[in-house]
Amino acid sequence: MMAPLGPTPLAGAHVRLEPLAPAHLAPLAEATLGHDLFAHFPYVLSTPDDLARWIDEMLRAQDAGAAVPFVTVDGASGRVAGSTSFLAIDRAHHRAEIGSTWVSPPWQRTAVNTEAKYLMLRHAFETAGANRIEFKTDARNTRSRAALRRIGAREEGIFRNHMVMPDGRLRDSVYFSVIADEWPDVKAALEAKLARRAA
Repeated sequence: MMAPLGPTPLAGAHVRLEPLAPAHLAPLAEATLGHDLFAHFPYVLSTPDDLARWIDEMLRAQDAGAAVPFVTVDGASGRVAGSTSFLAIDRAHHRAEIGSTWVSPPWQRTAVNTEAKYLMLRHAFETAGANRIEFKTDARNTRSRAALRRIGAREEGIFRNHMVMPDGRLRDSVYFSVIADEWPDVKAALEAKLARRAA
């Protein structure tokens, strides 16, 4: 059986992933609200109350062993830059999803998201013993799809009419994955990207 994925802090040169806690509500709201980050998400986070409910739901999922949510903290400033989570954890089959990820505009196109993905993938494969880490995104979200390809995830296919969006639209979801056999090459490529960022 795959070892537990957390909650445990994960830290790198550019970013720190802190296990989500109710005390993160105010800094997460400051980083999140008013930036239109959720057009492709199947839920609405537009008010502090929305975020408080989301935190409560994520912590209940963590208690049930189904999720490990983090806040993404910029290493240089110590400010909360967004959030990301392990989801759909299936320890019997050694797999999980990395998702529910967003990064506030000041940290987009920086090393923050790349290193967060690197830390989570390394933890999943090298500490927990995962066989597969998957990602999914709205088929319309071309930016997210390109970002997943850039980190080395392989596109697998489209789940049609997969989700009902808040506006009633039926969302097609694209699935990506990294499997254990691919991790050494993905790891090397991510480390090279991060080294270039630091140069």
